[in-house]
Parts: sequence; structure tokens; C-alpha cells
Amino acid sequence: MLKFKFLLWALAQVLKKNAKKNPACAEYIAGKDLVFQIQTVSGSGRNYTVKDGKVKSSAGLTKEPTFTLTFKDAATGMSILTAKDKNAFMAGIQSKDLVIGGNFAEVMWFQGLTKFLKPKKKK
Repeated sequence: MLKFKFLLWALAQVLKKNAKKNPACAEYIAGKDLVFQIQTVSGSGRNYTVKDGKVKSSAGLTKEPTFTLTFKDAATGMSILTAKDKNAFMAGIQSKDLVIGGNFAEVMWFQGLTKFLKPKKKK
């Protein structure tokens, strides 16, 4: 569980940094106003707010997220979120190890945001 919580915290830090320092990421989140959360079925998780070109995050859940990614448990969440296989996310949905709630269009937007999580390749 601790690794999962750390991963969610680290996700927030990377998103915040990219929003400030990566012009492409800043452009991608510009004008966006949403709250999402990533959690386990047992209710452990973190919420993220994208607003005014910034990303903020806090531990715990929020009452009315735009969308929620709910994993069966922390180990499953860790496995899917850190998988190198692009299909792990879809496989998690199909196996019901990952359940998506809320606005699916915004989940697709989030999928686009994840491209900014990858380290830049050195030339």
C-alpha cells in the first residue's frame, strides 16, 4: 500500500513540474478545469485538480470528481500504472481490476496527459 501511495504522490510531483517547465504540457492543460482521483476499492487514494494551468494534489478522496480510476487493490494499481505494456490499462479494464467512473471523455484527455510523464529521450 505504501508503494502505491508513494506512486500517486510522485505522479502529482511530475505533473506539477511538467505544468511549470514543459511548454507542451502547459499548453495541454491550459483552460482545463477538472478534479480526478486514483484510488483502490478500499478507499485509499489521492485526488488531483487541474485548474488555471496548474496541477494540485492532496491525499485522500474528493466528493465529486470528474472521473475516478479505481483499482482492485494497491498491488494491482501499482502493476497497471507502472506497466511498460501500453495495453495494461485496457487489460485492467477488461478484467475489472480497474474500474473507471465519471466522464469518460475526460479519462481520454487524461490518457493524453500521461505522455508527459515519460522521461525525455536523450539525443
